[in-house]
Amino acid sequence: MDKTNRSSNHEAEYTNYQGTPCQKNHRRAPRQKKHIFHWGILTIVLAFFAIPLVSLALYTIRRPLAGTWTTISWQQLFGMGDTASGVDLSELWNGVAASVFAAALTVAMMLVILVPTLVITRLYSKKLGKIVEFLSLLPLAIPAIALVVGLGPIYRIISQVLSTDAWWLAFAYTIIVLPYSYRSLDAGLRQLDVITLFEAAQTFGASWIRTLFTVVIPNLKTAIISACFISVAVVFGEYTIAALLGRNNLQTALFVINQNDSFIAAAMALLAMLFAMLLLIGVDVITTVANRSKSSKK
Repeated sequence: MDKTNRSSNHEAEYTNYQGTPCQKNHRRAPRQKKHIFHWGILTIVLAFFAIPLVSLALYTIRRPLAGTWTTISWQQLFGMGDTASGVDLSELWNGVAASVFAAALTVAMMLVILVPTLVITRLYSKKLGKIVEFLSLLPLAIPAIALVVGLGPIYRIISQVLSTDAWWLAFAYTIIVLPYSYRSLDAGLRQLDVITLFEAAQTFGASWIRTLFTVVIPNLKTAIISACFISVAVVFGEYTIAALLGRNNLQTALFVINQNDSFIAAAMALLAMLFAMLLLIGVDVITTVANRSKSSKK
């Protein structure tokens, strides 16, 4: 009899700990509503951006004067050279290659500058963190033309001493991506107790560098990916600095191609915008998956 009472008491305690089905559903309801709201907003935003994208796609395949539909612009775009219309696409693909190379260098320099700096400010000085935040957000308040005026003499020396290659633009691009990258990395670091992680790692004999690469950076994976994606999207859409400094990138090449064949330029612009949208959607998906995994672990 006593065993039966004990087992029933244990079952009652377990049931109370787990909660009734109504309580479980009550806990899940806010999460489900938040999830539906999140994807609802994302759907509305995507639908809003789909209108100009669809219009641009129709422009590349429709010839209103002739009243015909054709894919000749897309065929010429991927011809990788001189086309039947007399447009030389080599400059366009050189601009694409320059933007890809500049984006890779920009991401590398951004991570080297921001990640250790933000970790150091979290560990040793919060006042210094305010200064770093101010300097990182400052490019938002400086117009691109003013930035070029300051960078002009530096790039003039680089052109005379080294080369005029477009990948040197990565130094300027690192400055303009700092505000967006800083916010992403700062949000990731706010979710970590950096001081405790370093103290625990050093207790086991790990050095500062080893702790940074084996403990902190793996926990910042989502924030780092987000910062990289946003930086790439900004670099691929930049025109003012490259044009004023006389360098060739994707946007300046599109401007030149547009003077000769607007349909090919529109097709390439459409691809560039779709690429940027995929990057931003990727950031949202990665963040959502990371938040789900954290909540499931809890």
